[in-house]
Amino acid sequence: MFKVSSRSRSLRPAALAAVLVAALVAPGATAQGAAASHRAGSGAPTAEAARAGGWGGVPKPVAGWDRDRLAPGVDLYQGVIAGKPGADHWTVTVRGAGGAHLLSEAAADTLAGQLRAAGFEPRAERVSWPRGADRAGLLGVRTRVGTFGGQNQADARRKALAAAGFDAVSEWTGGDGAPGTGLAQVKVAVIDPARFGGKLSGTYGTHVAGRENVSDMAARSRALLAVNAGFFVMESRDGVPGAAAGIAAYDGELQSAATNGRVAMVLRGDGLRPEFRHLSTRLRVHAGNTSAVVDGVNRVPGKIRNCGGTGGDLPTERPLHDVTCTDPDEIVRFTDELGAPTPAGEGAEAVLDRSGRVLELRPRGGAVPAGGSVLAGIGEGERWLREHAAVGQRLTVRENILDEHGRQVRLGSRDDIVSGGPRLVRDGRVAVDFAADGIDRPDEPSFAYTWGLKRNPRTAVGVDARGRLIVVTTAGRQPGYSDGLGLHETAQLMRSLGARQAMNLDGGGSSAMAVNGKLITMPSDASGERAVGDALVLTR
Repeated sequence: MFKVSSRSRSLRPAALAAVLVAALVAPGATAQGAAASHRAGSGAPTAEAARAGGWGGVPKPVAGWDRDRLAPGVDLYQGVIAGKPGADHWTVTVRGAGGAHLLSEAAADTLAGQLRAAGFEPRAERVSWPRGADRAGLLGVRTRVGTFGGQNQADARRKALAAAGFDAVSEWTGGDGAPGTGLAQVKVAVIDPARFGGKLSGTYGTHVAGRENVSDMAARSRALLAVNAGFFVMESRDGVPGAAAGIAAYDGELQSAATNGRVAMVLRGDGLRPEFRHLSTRLRVHAGNTSAVVDGVNRVPGKIRNCGGTGGDLPTERPLHDVTCTDPDEIVRFTDELGAPTPAGEGAEAVLDRSGRVLELRPRGGAVPAGGSVLAGIGEGERWLREHAAVGQRLTVRENILDEHGRQVRLGSRDDIVSGGPRLVRDGRVAVDFAADGIDRPDEPSFAYTWGLKRNPRTAVGVDARGRLIVVTTAGRQPGYSDGLGLHETAQLMRSLGARQAMNLDGGGSSAMAVNGKLITMPSDASGERAVGDALVLTR
């Protein structure tokens, strides 16, 4: 996949590259010289030590990278993972209907014929699912024209293609995710709970609704280290901006229902021994002897971002990443941590005090009382509230969080949950669940390709066999500086770092790492650091 270069203070670059060859360099990459240097002796570990995890307990692939000790038991490593020099170039990808980057073989053949008839010389590139994914075989075919040394040359060809009626885009092949190519600026934090006496926790910032920069949340928390956490709603058309798009709990309180079946990280107590589980939520509101399903928490009734809900959601009740499912009949709970008025719209709301007693039944849209909550209903949900939520009536909401085995996950007052996905490493093996996590769309292969297989900024977290936390960020979408990593490459990197369990967090423009309140990663958004929904913060 890659080999590694570094401004190492403790190893020559050749020796460092040799350490990483087995795990990170694709067949055919030039590594013979590095391997010879490694064999000649440079303080490198024995085979037994390497299998155990590297030099003096340092995870193998970061041994020799620039290291900063942030606190006893907390080390930050920084290095560069790079493919073969000269392997990357600019090209033009010709897209199909709807801007599809990947087509079926038949559709790609048809497009290639049209391009030839117009005087262009296309090439077809087959893209397959990587090993370790829960899908196999051909994902699709991309059609490209030209090989260029500069973006300006690719843009000129793209304009010619557009003039001939084709939908085309200039692309840097370092972002493809092909073996032996690309460039990634990587930062790895290793946290040893046996030596660090602080806490890892999730935070939504000042309110559940609204977005904040990771660096701002880190500074306010006086965090030693912080990274972005779970997926969140970005646009009002998809729900409440800033609210989690998946399960989220802070200080033992559920603030967002699960995208049922997606992986999440449960942080108990000091959070330094996380549990990776595929979670679902089951919520009901009770009024005397009758009850109804509560479909969500702190989201717009009828809009389920990333899908994976319950009770007749359309088009699916399965997870479907970056899709907003709908349901005309819902009850949604709002907590007083929302920090904003509940969304207005058709339906009704029952306003509850801290004991669950109904204070009023009102139209949708208004404040959540301090210590209380609001139940908003639409369709059948509105009818249930109008029948059972009379003023003075006590309503009880019961929440159950279940793991993939149907076992109840109980939260204490210091426990948090942050969402993410997909799973990257399970029991020490690369195991990326593209399909189960809602990344694979059988009728839309371009999504899994552009979001998952291509290189992007990434944030991931895992745990090794010794119980150490491994937190990784990589910059991306910046040709010449950093292309990022594909999900499969991120999984391989986590495994090579020794992770026994690992999951992906939100990425892209959201990827960020801050040390002592200062951003140390290069954002991919032109506007700079992106405000996000929540963060993981490490405090003393």
